[in-house]
Amino acid sequence: MKSLWLTLILLLFSSALTFAQTSESVTQYSLEGAIEVALQNSSRLQEIDNNVSLAKAQRSNAAAAFLPSINGGLSQSRNIGRQFDNTTGDFGDFTINSFGASLNSNMSLFTGFANINQLRSSDAALESREFTRQRVKEQVIFSTASAYLQYLLSIELRDLAQQTLEVSKQQLTRIRAQVEVGARPQVDLLNQESTVASNEFQLINRQNAVVQNRLALLREMELDPQAAITFVQPEIDELNLVMQSYDLDQLVEVALQNRADYQSQQASIQAAYYSYKATQGRIMPSLSASASIRSSLNDRNPFSYSDQFTDQNISRGFSLSLNIPFFNRLNTRTAIVSQKLNYENVKLSVDRSRLSIISEVTQAYNDYQARVAELESTEKALAASERAYETELERYDIGISTLVELSQAQALYVQAQSNRLQAVYSYTFQEKLLDYYIGNLNETLSLN
Repeated sequence: MKSLWLTLILLLFSSALTFAQTSESVTQYSLEGAIEVALQNSSRLQEIDNNVSLAKAQRSNAAAAFLPSINGGLSQSRNIGRQFDNTTGDFGDFTINSFGASLNSNMSLFTGFANINQLRSSDAALESREFTRQRVKEQVIFSTASAYLQYLLSIELRDLAQQTLEVSKQQLTRIRAQVEVGARPQVDLLNQESTVASNEFQLINRQNAVVQNRLALLREMELDPQAAITFVQPEIDELNLVMQSYDLDQLVEVALQNRADYQSQQASIQAAYYSYKATQGRIMPSLSASASIRSSLNDRNPFSYSDQFTDQNISRGFSLSLNIPFFNRLNTRTAIVSQKLNYENVKLSVDRSRLSIISEVTQAYNDYQARVAELESTEKALAASERAYETELERYDIGISTLVELSQAQALYVQAQSNRLQAVYSYTFQEKLLDYYIGNLNETLSLN
């Protein structure tokens, strides 16, 4: 008997431990948490980070062009046979072992301002990459928030479909009882059974939409679809439905000032311009200076190795070199033309981007106004359809109305509920979209 109780206790403890472990393994994310994970996992951001690191390295390389280059060398040789020994003046058959060391330095003094312009171009290119990273970050935030909102909406619509099905089943039970006592015709029962089947089909579609939208959200977060993850679902009444008053001209001005992608392209103009000027510098003369020091020793020299290397065999040199380009088979001219055309093309793309930003902000502003109007109209429609459905239900219960009229009223009420849900989430989404288009999104984004 004792062993039986012990076995039961162990089974209960094991079950509780398993349940606790399972519960602890489930991770729950709010919108802010989902955005944080998406930013951490984003492969797009990681690629941009690599590009920024490359731009920093290129900028450092451009700055280092102002510094002298320093090279050192070591050499060792053995000459065997008939030869002249310049350290002793002997000529004959012998072996000479020698060792040498050298240090050379070269520095560009003037390059037609090419190095200065190249450094400026690298600075602008780095700035452009950093602005691009900011815009990609905003895109990750926006796409994650959009997927999160769509997932919440699909849950709301699924719950609405579930409630509609439950109401239809309850109505079916009442009609079946009334048909059995002869208070209702058989056709009402058949019609209601058809309505229940239709509502079941609608629920299946809504459930499938929840699964699909959850997978889409996990893709945005770049997480395993099989992971035990849940998401916080705020009450719809908690969503911020305070209407904002916007001025279109001010929104456009803010967008042109804040949009990281527009700032990135403006920095690209500067990078292309200075790259063009650096290429132009190649047609000008260049001046460079070089210096060197060398020493050597060999085993036939009568002096000690130390005296040879540090005193007897040291040689020093210094030189200035002026290079004047006359003709290099039109390579420089072609490079200049290429850089100039690239500069002009970048300016054209920035002009197009400016017009595109104005168009996007204008469209988002107009859509926001439409979403506000939808909120107002769906609120009125929901209240009216609810009263109509309740009235029709009362009329049907006392035998004044038909099932067709009741079904129509119920369908209109359900559609009004669905429209209201979609209007609320569309409004919230449109607010975030407007913030995105004016460059005002960050990781602290919230639904409240």
